[in-house]
Formats: sequence, structure tokens, C-alpha cells
Amino acid sequence: ALGRPPAAMKLRDAPSACPSLWRCLPCPPAELRLDLVLSSGQSFRWWESSPGAWTGVLGERVWTLRQDRDRLWYTVYGEEDEHEEEEQDGCSPKAAKLGGAETDRILRDYFQLDVGLSALYRAWEAADPLFRKVAEDFPGVRVLRQDPVECLLSFICTSNNHISRITAMIERLCQAFGPRLCCIDARPFHAFPSLSALTGTDAEARLRALGFGYRAKFVSGSARAIAEGLGAEGLLQLR
Repeated sequence: ALGRPPAAMKLRDAPSACPSLWRCLPCPPAELRLDLVLSSGQSFRWWESSPGAWTGVLGERVWTLRQDRDRLWYTVYGEEDEHEEEEQDGCSPKAAKLGGAETDRILRDYFQLDVGLSALYRAWEAADPLFRKVAEDFPGVRVLRQDPVECLLSFICTSNNHISRITAMIERLCQAFGPRLCCIDARPFHAFPSLSALTGTDAEARLRALGFGYRAKFVSGSARAIAEGLGAEGLLQLR
């Protein structure tokens, strides 16, 4: 029926939940530590949805990630469709239709998994005694390869700020300006806003109302400068 809200999908926090909807990549913790990387203040779209499981938005899709001794596990949730019923076990039928090769590629690119981190750690340890002292406590720390528009506008929000507050600001930004992707356990997830959404005549005022303060001018102004200059695709080509 028209106007009926879509049923919320259930969080899948482990491969045992809907195993057919999980995939994995070979990736030991020495190559990637989710807990260190996703909470480090590089990106502000991830939260630890249950112990060891991280849920967030990447590439206009909602993901849950977790890892074991030698694998990185992930599941991708389907987009909302108010006319599509959920399966009884809470698995969205649409989620299973996403191409595995493409989601593998997105995740490998995001974490730059084609860069061998263990070899770099060994080289850095040999060159720097200070790094050698801390490396054992901080293995698997990588630089995320993020969308440049999202990264730039997010880091404007970091000025005179801290991670928990930045995360809340980015969440409000996405809820107010970004399209809703899906709803999991009654929690809505939104994509990062498009440039056009952030360059409207009332965008700066709306951002100020959301608590962005002086940053509102720079978020909206930077979005406009990108849109009128290289554009999102042009900026992506510079990455």
C-alpha cells in the first residue's frame, strides 16, 4: 500500500547470520585491523554495531564488516524497496543480487589491500626505532582510499572538533541532505550528500541549524567550488 514504511532489515553481525549473504577476502590482521582503522578519525561513517562488527556506508551501500585470523568478512545490505517483503530470517532478497566481484573490488580499493602492509612495516621498523617500538601495538593500520568529495567536506567539519562530535555532525549532514539507502533495526542509513544537495540557496542556513556553526559556510562554499570547477568526477580523477 502507498505510504507504508518499508520493513526494517535486521543487522547481520556475523557470517552465521544469513551465511549466503556474506563474502570474504583473504586478509590477516597484520594487513588490516578494522578496530584501529575505522575508529581512527579517517572516516566518520562507521560504528561498532556489535563486538567486532563494523557497520557503515561506503559507495552508496551499507556494509557490515568483521574479521577473523586470516579473512575479512563482509555483507552488503540491499536498497530500500517498500514493495519488497523481507524473508522471514530478516535477510533482504535484494542484497544477495549485488555482484560479488564488484563489492570485492570496492572493498579492496577502499582499504588498499593490494598494498602489502607487512613488508612496509618491516621496512619502517628497520629505518625508525620509534616506529619499531609502537608497531607491535598498532598492526594493520592503513590509510583509507576515500571518495575525495566526502573526505574533503568531512574534514572541513573536523576544524576545532573531536571524533565523536564530528561523527554526529556527519550523520546529521547525511540524514538532512543525503538519500536514504536502507533501514536496519529501525536505524536509517543515508548516502553522503551530492554536490547539488549542498549548493542549494538554503544549504548554508540548514547546515547552521544542524549545528555546523562557522563550518556551514565552508562546507556549502567548497561544494559549490567543486561543482563549478572540476566537478565530482574531475576531483576523483586527481585522487
